[in-house]
Amino acid sequence: MGSKTTLQSHVSEEDNNDSMATAQTPTIPLLTPYKMGNFNLSHRVVLAPLTRQRSYGNVPQPHAILYYSQRTSNGGLLMTEATGVSDTAQGYPETPGIWTKEQVEAWKPIVDAVHAKGGVFFCQIWHVGRVSNSDFQPNGQAPISCTDKPLAPQIRRNGIDVAQFTPPRRLRTDEIPGIVNDFRLAARNAMEAGFDGVEIHGANGYLIDQFLKDQVNDRTDKYGGSLENRCRFALEIVEAIVDEIGADKVGIRLSPFADYMESGDSNPNALGLHMVQSLNKYGILYCHVIEPRMKLAYKVFECSDSLLPMRKAFNGTFIAVGGYSREDGNKAVAENRADLVAYGRLFLANPDLPKRFELNAPLNKYNRDTFYTPDPVLGYTDYPFLETA
Repeated sequence: MGSKTTLQSHVSEEDNNDSMATAQTPTIPLLTPYKMGNFNLSHRVVLAPLTRQRSYGNVPQPHAILYYSQRTSNGGLLMTEATGVSDTAQGYPETPGIWTKEQVEAWKPIVDAVHAKGGVFFCQIWHVGRVSNSDFQPNGQAPISCTDKPLAPQIRRNGIDVAQFTPPRRLRTDEIPGIVNDFRLAARNAMEAGFDGVEIHGANGYLIDQFLKDQVNDRTDKYGGSLENRCRFALEIVEAIVDEIGADKVGIRLSPFADYMESGDSNPNALGLHMVQSLNKYGILYCHVIEPRMKLAYKVFECSDSLLPMRKAFNGTFIAVGGYSREDGNKAVAENRADLVAYGRLFLANPDLPKRFELNAPLNKYNRDTFYTPDPVLGYTDYPFLETA
C-alpha cells in the first residue's frame, strides 16, 4: 500500500517548522517524500524504463554503471531498460537479458552503483512476443505470440530503416506455463543480481499486451475471448512472481489505451479497470500506467479518456507516465491523480532531472538520433549536468 497523504498536510508541517521564515518557499509536489511499501522515496520523479540498445550480446555492459548512477538520487526510484526473460524474448539489437548467469553477474555492479547513491532500483522484465524476427530467435525459429497474425513492417524511429517481423507461431495452451516460468526465473535472477524488485512489462504491444488486447488475441482456448481469459496470462505471471519474490517487490506496467505494434483494444477502459481490480488480489507494490494521450509512441493525442478510474480502483502505488512536463507532473501529484510520475526522454537527456525540477532550471534537449545507437558514450552518458552546463 502506498501512503496517499495529502500535500496540504505536508505544507502545513513545513509552515510550522519554518514559521520564522518571512517568505514560505512553495511546496513542489513532485519533490515531496513518498512511502512506497517498504521504500522511503525522497521525491516522486521516477526514471522510466528506456530501451538503450547498448548491451552487447544481450549482456549489460560496464558503461551502464555510469549511465544509471548518473540518474540516481538518494531516495529516487529507477527502472531498468526492458530486460529479456529468455532467449526467445528478444526483438531488438543489443538489449539486455537476465536469463543467464553471465547476465546476472553483469547486472550486479550496475545495481551496486545505484544503491551506493541511495537509489531504489527495479528491473523491468519483458518478452517481445511477435515484435521480433527469426534473426533474434534461437535456431532462427519463428517468434512466439498468442496469435499467428503477422505484424506489418514498420519504419524505424530513424525514419529510414524498415523493421521486418517474421510471422509469429501461436503458442499452444500447454506451452504457456513454460513462458510464465521464464518470467518467474527472471524475477528470481533479478533478486540475485541485487535489484529491489521487478516491473513486469505488460505494455507497449509486447507479449503480455498481445494477450491482453482483443485486436491481437484471437485465441479460442482459456487464454482468449473474454476479458477474463485475455487477462489470464498476465495474472498468472504476476502470481508466479509474487510467489517467488513477494508482492512487496512487484510492479507492473500497463498501456490499455495504447495501440503500439498494432495492439489496440476495443474497450480499453474495461481492460484497465479489470486488470487493476484483479491485481489488488495479489497486493502488488505498484501499477505503472501509460497515459491515454500516448496512443502511439512519440505522439501526444488530445483525448477524453483518463487514468483516474484505474487510479481510484488500485490499492497500491500508482505511477503515471507519458508526455509529462514538470508542470503536468506537479499537477498530477497535487490533484492526487498519481503518487509518482515517470519521465523518459527528459530523464535521458537530464541525468539530474529532480534537481532541475527543484530549481526550475532549463532542461537539456534530447537528441532522438542517438537514443538507440550502440555508442557507449554518445547520447548516453554525455548529457551535461547543471553544474557543468
